[in-house]
Amino acid sequence: MPRLWTDTLDAHKKAVREAIFTAVADLVAEGGPAAVTMSGVAGRSGIGRATLYKYFPDIEALLVAWHERVITAHLDHVEQALRPTADNVQLGTAASAMAGHATGPDGLAALRSALQAYAHLIAHSDPVLGGEIAARLHRTDHVRSAEQRLVELLAERLRHSQGLGGVRDDVPPAELAVYCLSAMSAARRLSEPAALDRLLDLVIVALQPTSPPRGDPGTVNSG
Repeated sequence: MPRLWTDTLDAHKKAVREAIFTAVADLVAEGGPAAVTMSGVAGRSGIGRATLYKYFPDIEALLVAWHERVITAHLDHVEQALRPTADNVQLGTAASAMAGHATGPDGLAALRSALQAYAHLIAHSDPVLGGEIAARLHRTDHVRSAEQRLVELLAERLRHSQGLGGVRDDVPPAELAVYCLSAMSAARRLSEPAALDRLLDLVIVALQPTSPPRGDPGTVNSG
């Protein structure tokens, strides 16, 4: 098959899937996963039912594929926030000046940005998901894989920050990662931006290096 034809076919398939997923997202936003039907998606997307069934054999396969796409996009967003950027450096510097502690690009700034993105997604994404269908979606392998990947990404950043002295090192990074994500899951019950910020502040404080105990050889005794 000529490459030009292949590229055109691939572009067409991508456009069809985009139209399908957009229709699913609209229907979920209007009435939750239970409102999504094959006929409804076909009508909303302008794609014939016969064509729709060529892409997805039933409504559950369609919902799982759409949900996997949503989860992947969320994970990519948080992963991007974990990478220090010029903006993160500036945010970290500003936060340091206000809070009085180090949050440099290799310390807490990137972590704060990532957790803030995670909290925002939890608080504002998929607000109408509920019921048994949604519960099944959240128990699928792609969700478990995404959660594990997120723990690993966060643990990697925490490990890096521990090596630079920006994060407490008395707790293994994997455990800190689980703690952070578990704590930020409370964002589901918070709607006010100020409340999310306070929750984030608490988590960031918990990540800060612990002070050396009194009498530690590394401290200077003025007496």
